[in-house]
Amino acid sequence: MKEGPTYRVKFRRRREGRTNYYRRRRLLQSGIPRLVVRKTNTRVIVQLTDAKVVGDSTVATAVSSELSKYGWNAGTGNLPAAYLTGLLAGLRADARGLKNAVLDVGLHPPVRGSRLYAALKGALDAGMDIPHNPEVLPDDERLSGEHIVAAYKYFSENPTDGHHFSALGKKKTTLTTIPTQFKKAKKAMLAIPKAELKKKEKKPTAKKPKAAPKKPAKKKKEKPVEKPPRATPRKPKPKKLISRTKGKKGRRGAKRR
Repeated sequence: MKEGPTYRVKFRRRREGRTNYYRRRRLLQSGIPRLVVRKTNTRVIVQLTDAKVVGDSTVATAVSSELSKYGWNAGTGNLPAAYLTGLLAGLRADARGLKNAVLDVGLHPPVRGSRLYAALKGALDAGMDIPHNPEVLPDDERLSGEHIVAAYKYFSENPTDGHHFSALGKKKTTLTTIPTQFKKAKKAMLAIPKAELKKKEKKPTAKKPKAAPKKPAKKKKEKPVEKPPRATPRKPKPKKLISRTKGKKGRRGAKRR
């Protein structure tokens, strides 16, 4: 680590490689809420946040793991799931009075047609106004998951070329029904009433079992505490005073005599 009188320690999230503060400053200077899109290997997270002095406040959020409520039984980390997650977050934000936003992709590389822009497309279809270039948005065929079905059919007919769907084939979910599930889930989301979209979901809390009422314990009679007697201090013994010159005087007097 560098040392010196002119060295300034970076922020913690900058040292960890989690935040680009130069890009974040430009986004905050616009004064517009941000459409924050984050992705993992298995999920997609979309949030509408508004920056304040105290900190960022989340207006609306949606996670791809919620899609099972609307008829989506396929994977939650693919392109159609990202679109549906962005659509759900956009509908919730629109119902809560938020219609404008800017895209915040964080440290993810902005690849054309990726899951980041699929979530953006979902928020746009929900009625939000977000500045973008239409060329970066994925096609409708990829949004519906038809490319996944085509790849599944190819690798099932040619197993020697790869085993990309070997683990997924053992599950009950059939990949060939992804376009149908996509249409069904999208239709179910668009039919959600605004009163339900305005409600903020509460985190489930585990209920503790009620303990049986304890019987009141009998009060024991307290015995009076006897104070120990005070210790009397001992008187110091008087020291014997011995004059050091007594013997010398006696000797001198004896010589004079």
